[in-house]
Amino acid sequence: MVLTEMDNLENRINELKKELILIAKETGLNSHDTINCSQKLDQLIVDYQKHLQN
Repeated sequence: MVLTEMDNLENRINELKKELILIAKETGLNSHDTINCSQKLDQLIVDYQKHLQN
């Protein structure tokens, strides 16, 4: 089975969500690591939404 770019983005988003939860639990919601991970997740979501519009 060949994964499409959208499938790949969905998988990366879901994995990053899990990672974000773990980081937030370990370091707190306001830690640099949590914020950095959240920003990466935000960017992936924006990329995903751009693909949906095309």
